[in-house]
Amino acid sequence: MTLIRWADVSRETLNEVLPEALVVLPVGATEQHGRHLATGTDALLATTAVERAATLAAERAARRLVLAPTLAFGASDHHLAFGGTLSLTPETLLAVLLDLLRSVAEDGGRRVVLVNGHGGNVGVCHAAAAAASSRYPLAVAHVDYWRFAGDDANAPGHAGEFETSLVSAVRPEAATGPVPAREDPQPATRVAGATVHDAALWASIDGYTDHPERATAAAGAARLDTVVAGLSDCLAGLTETL
Repeated sequence: MTLIRWADVSRETLNEVLPEALVVLPVGATEQHGRHLATGTDALLATTAVERAATLAAERAARRLVLAPTLAFGASDHHLAFGGTLSLTPETLLAVLLDLLRSVAEDGGRRVVLVNGHGGNVGVCHAAAAAASSRYPLAVAHVDYWRFAGDDANAPGHAGEFETSLVSAVRPEAATGPVPAREDPQPATRVAGATVHDAALWASIDGYTDHPERATAAAGAARLDTVVAGLSDCLAGLTETL
């Protein structure tokens, strides 16, 4: 089947296909990514991964795939102190996602998958999917694109080796450089079974994780291929189960 891009077709086309289609909504962010990556990194990578994966999945999908425009703003308040960030509060992002999902339902859609590209959105996307499915006649899935990166220890990080390598492969000019080199960064506070949020930690590591100086475009292309393959399988599978 052919991938349908929501923004490129008329209401008549959408009215016809939405009741049986799976709508794919990428969710990104616009926020600081250290001194070396463009602020649109999360939206760029979510969009790229979803477009490539959805194109592949459409060839074997059990139903139409409709690719919605990327939501380029996310819950990024923890990056505001560094500058260069346009953030929604978690409460606002939840309201925005619920409004978009409500709109899909009002338009006749019955199946949606949120594909997230920013760590700060994870909980909100999960909450939006759960709430929308109980409020509207929708089945809603939520996935984070980096979950398909296999056993990559640096995925997703933040402006670290993983993201820097992907950006270098996808849009080299968005790796604004120079890439900083440093000694081992202070590790995140880790306690088994707990997720810790700490603004002081972000300040201590200058707003980016691990070692972006080790990134290469070749490694990024390989990582992206792995992500796209896994995400494509997921989307194709969701067309059979939602």
